[in-house]
Amino acid sequence: MSINETPVSSLNDLATAIQGTWWLLSREDRNKDGQKRIDPVLGADPVAILVYAKNHFAAQFMKKDRTTDSITKATNAGQNNTSAIGGYDAYFGTFQIDEKTNKVAHTLTGSINPANIGITVFRDLHVKEDKLTIQLETTTPEGEAVTRTLIWRRIN
Repeated sequence: MSINETPVSSLNDLATAIQGTWWLLSREDRNKDGQKRIDPVLGADPVAILVYAKNHFAAQFMKKDRTTDSITKATNAGQNNTSAIGGYDAYFGTFQIDEKTNKVAHTLTGSINPANIGITVFRDLHVKEDKLTIQLETTTPEGEAVTRTLIWRRIN
């Protein structure tokens, strides 16, 4: 699905369209040349859930093959991103849709990693039927710029 396939015509429509609970179908990072990069923190195919309710949100991500050896290990956050602990990332807060940029600003009120609390990250959100596509510009742990694309399916 192309990120430009969005039937929502206004920001109010987008705010309404994202309301609900979403299950992650895929998460992919690609560099400027289109080469796929695997996130060493959450892996190639993490499990995740995302909830939008009014102007609040909550997200949880977990590496599928997470081990007890990594539980206390914190990871560095990429640009415009959160940092996980031990292959797990969880945070919640509020969101606002910026009318000038059409980006959604997520401000974290709480997080599994205290270093994330208070940060604001920016995402492009697009809804088509029961699919939500989120894109963001971030970096790998090595500092390489990547575009992350997450595809979600509405479950509620």
